[in-house]
Amino acid sequence: MVDRFLISVLIISLVSFTYASDPSLLQDFCVAVKDADAKVFVNGKICKDPKMVSANDFFFPGLNVPRNTANPVGSNVTLVNVDLFPGLNTLGISLVRIDYAPYGLNPPHSHPRASEVLVVAEGTLYVGFVTSNPADPNVKNKLFAKILHPGDVFVFPQGLIHFQLNIGKKNALAFAGLSSQNPGVITIANAVFGSNPPININVLTKAFQVDASAIKYLQGKFWVNNS
Repeated sequence: MVDRFLISVLIISLVSFTYASDPSLLQDFCVAVKDADAKVFVNGKICKDPKMVSANDFFFPGLNVPRNTANPVGSNVTLVNVDLFPGLNTLGISLVRIDYAPYGLNPPHSHPRASEVLVVAEGTLYVGFVTSNPADPNVKNKLFAKILHPGDVFVFPQGLIHFQLNIGKKNALAFAGLSSQNPGVITIANAVFGSNPPININVLTKAFQVDASAIKYLQGKFWVNNS
């Protein structure tokens, strides 16, 4: 009987452990502090008194207005996250409007805290994402890409590098939902060649297998933030 009891306790413990996990991150980092009086709010905002909440807290206007795409990459990303839309707090969702000039690009980037589902409203987009490092070393990082037309939907898994390119001669427009109130974005070129302070040039020359002059040229570029 004792053995059966111990086995039952062990099984229950394992099941509990399987379902236990840390909460998803809503910021890039949170450095631990020892001072118990240091008040830091993590993974969310302070909640408004429910008696003070109004319909306006759940309303955001203006996503019908075209954005300016006159920048080197030819796109403009309007992110509506919890910082702009207080009613999103704790709901785990956010939204973006993406405007593309003809042949405009939303450069390769990733969202560390969200998957993304994109729907094309206008124009024709070439979109895709690249898988993470595969378990099989003989398999290269795989690209999943598709040409999308108005009404088409495509999903980008959380954390994976993805992009959208307007391959048409006219402006394009897309909307996307993200599975976090604060999804974050890492634009690959900006992060690698535009970091502050710059990444050591020896790291980049070896990583990209090019000489120092190419790295210095890229580090000297003005890396556009299209959001």
